[in-house]
Amino acid sequence: MRALFILPLLAACTIGPAPVPSEDGCGAASYSGLMGQNIAAVTLPADLNARVIGPNDMVTMDYIESRINFETDSFGVITAITCG
Repeated sequence: MRALFILPLLAACTIGPAPVPSEDGCGAASYSGLMGQNIAAVTLPADLNARVIGPNDMVTMDYIESRINFETDSFGVITAITCG
């Protein structure tokens, strides 16, 4: 009888598939016009959830769908704009 009570609780503990990120959950496409510009010359909204990643910068591996990543070369020129 006890096993029948615990069984539904165990079913709730199953691990499902990881969430699939949307294609442009952070709105990176709206910033595509900044490609090729120097990051120091662009103005971004103060409340924008963003990070600038240089060629030798260490970054965390956490994925935040709403965060925009501006990747730059050694001269500060934006080479990629991605979500994460």
